[in-house]
Amino acid sequence: MDDDTLQMTMLFDFFSDLLTDKQREYFDLYHNEDLSLSEIADRAGISRQGVYDIITRAEKTLSEIESKTGIVRKWRETRADIDRAESLARELIQLSGSGGDSAGAGSELLEILQRMRR
Repeated sequence: MDDDTLQMTMLFDFFSDLLTDKQREYFDLYHNEDLSLSEIADRAGISRQGVYDIITRAEKTLSEIESKTGIVRKWRETRADIDRAESLARELIQLSGSGGDSAGAGSELLEILQRMRR
């Protein structure tokens, strides 16, 4: 999956409730179910251009919402920070050995970070 498709899919996951029913349906069929514009048009009984216009409007809406809110960008940054913090917690556990307060603190920190990931 290329970066643009991944970004659009993430935007859809976060903001799909803000689309119209048709936008949501056609977007999902095109990006998630991998149907062509022609296949969607045949199912919907409209022109290929009509499907394209609806999907393009949905993509524009999703991109504008993200541009205004930055929610997906912030979510990605937070996930990257959690990954880094987990790595540091594991390193702390290894450096402190099997005993002591720092090993316990590292283990507890790792558990907290893993819960945050869910």
